[in-house]
Parts: sequence; C-alpha cells; structure tokens
Amino acid sequence: MNGRALASAPSAHDCFLQQRRQFLRRSFVAAHPRCSADTEGIGAAVSRTSARRRVLGGAALSAAALAASIGAVLPAAALPGFQKDLTNKRKLRVPESAYTDGPDGLKVYDVVVGKGQEAELGQRVVVHFEAKWKGVTFITSRQGLGVTGGSPLGFDVGAQGPGGTLKGLDLGVRGMRIGGRRKLLVPPNLAYGDKGVGEVPPGATLEFDVELLSIKQDARGYQVKLVEG
Repeated sequence: MNGRALASAPSAHDCFLQQRRQFLRRSFVAAHPRCSADTEGIGAAVSRTSARRRVLGGAALSAAALAASIGAVLPAAALPGFQKDLTNKRKLRVPESAYTDGPDGLKVYDVVVGKGQEAELGQRVVVHFEAKWKGVTFITSRQGLGVTGGSPLGFDVGAQGPGGTLKGLDLGVRGMRIGGRRKLLVPPNLAYGDKGVGEVPPGATLEFDVELLSIKQDARGYQVKLVEG
C-alpha cells in the first residue's frame, strides 16, 4: 500500500511542469496537493515575472499614447497585397542643409520621387511612416507580426480631428507621388508643441520617414474611405 502511494506521488519535475502549464495556459486545473511544498520557489518566480510584466505594461501604455496622437483618430488600415520589405537597408543620413523649406517651418527631402498620382488636399492617402526623435524610432507603422509586418496608416489630407493625423505628417505628404519616399523634419508647432507626449519631451523636433503607398479610389475613380470614422 505504501509502495503504491509513493509511486503515485508526483516528482518535483512533474510539479514544475504542471505549474508551468497552468501559468501559460491560464487553466483552472487544481495542482496536485503534494506539489505545494515543492513549488514555493516556482510561485516566487511567477510573482517576479508578474512584476516585470507590470513594468513593461507601463511602457506599452506610453507607446499607446504616442500611437493615439498620430493615428488613433483613424485606425491603421491593412493594405491588401502589400509585402514586407525583408531587405536590410542601410539607413540614409541626410544633412539638414539638403532639405527644402516647407510651410510653417517644415523641412522636406525626397529620397525617391514616385511615379504615380500626386497626393493633394482632400484626398484619402495610405502611407507607411517611421517617427523618430534624436535618431531613435518611437513609433512606426511597419512593426508587426507576420509577412505583412504592420499596418499602413490611412488619413484624409487636410482633415482636422477624426480622419486626420499629426499636422506635420499631413503637410509633409502633400505633393508626394505614389511610390515616393520622403524624409521630414517636423518642428514642435507641427508636432506635439510645448506639451510633449509619452517619451517625446515638450518642444521636440521630430524626424519622419514616409512612403506613399496609395490614394484609395473605387473603380469609377471616386475617392473612398478605407475606414469609416
């Protein structure tokens, strides 16, 4: 009898696997009574992991605030058929003197001049963008899971409030042609002003890399919205 009882008792390794499965799958299966004494260390490790996740969660909220300021008024729209660029491109460094002056202190540099339709006031455009402060990327539409690697951003050029985007990005896309890539230097008055947001401090000048993917139209040539707002 005692031999059978000992044989049925779980080993420390079995207890660990059981606790790990419970933690990862969030199951409601009760642990074996004999596991409690052997898994106190595991419980402590799980507590430390939970603490780390709370810290990372705070960082994620900061990133969410940045995303909201650029595109949450119009959710990012997936572009069918777009393939993630898997090549490891070298970052292009352009001196500020090479930029062209735009409106309200905006500076523009065309890396690639597109060959398609030109973006104008009132149109619905779809772009990929990367926003940087002091050379460090703090938000990008290109980051994501799977082959497509993120979701492009759609917005109405010139719109304020719902359907619009950050003023500097709005002005910066005007005059671009489909397939074009452009770098922008966005002054504080066209970005987050004297308030800042998330990791970006007040009075910050931002850098944007923008690629114009499409100007959405239907078969008859009328402009259509990608996302109804």
